[in-house]
Amino acid sequence: MSVTLDASALLALLFREPGWEVVDDHLTGACISTVNLCEVLGRLARDGVATGPLLDALARTAVVLVPFDISHAEVAAAMVPHVRAHRLSLGDRACLALALARGEPALTADRAWLAVADAVGVRAQCIR
Repeated sequence: MSVTLDASALLALLFREPGWEVVDDHLTGACISTVNLCEVLGRLARDGVATGPLLDALARTAVVLVPFDISHAEVAAAMVPHVRAHRLSLGDRACLALALARGEPALTADRAWLAVADAVGVRAQCIR
């Protein structure tokens, strides 16, 4: 089954945090929004870690990088009233919008998503 990766899921894999094995099992055929990739790259840059090796590894695993486009922006914006109380970020909504567009579950480490998934029409799977 294909999944849409949240930044938190990819970071869990990279840093071998709890749930990383779940992410590893879903890499083949997975996708990630360029917004969420930016979050991951930003975390690496903040920590002084080179980003090239991650990009090379993603290319080898065939994780699909999906540009954030106007349709994703509209869907992510429409989610605001449904997710506001749970403080989901733009990155969170970008991932959920992409998962909705692709008709696949969103893989995340953020349990708050489970409370809003039905309201926004997305299946969310928490790795922890």
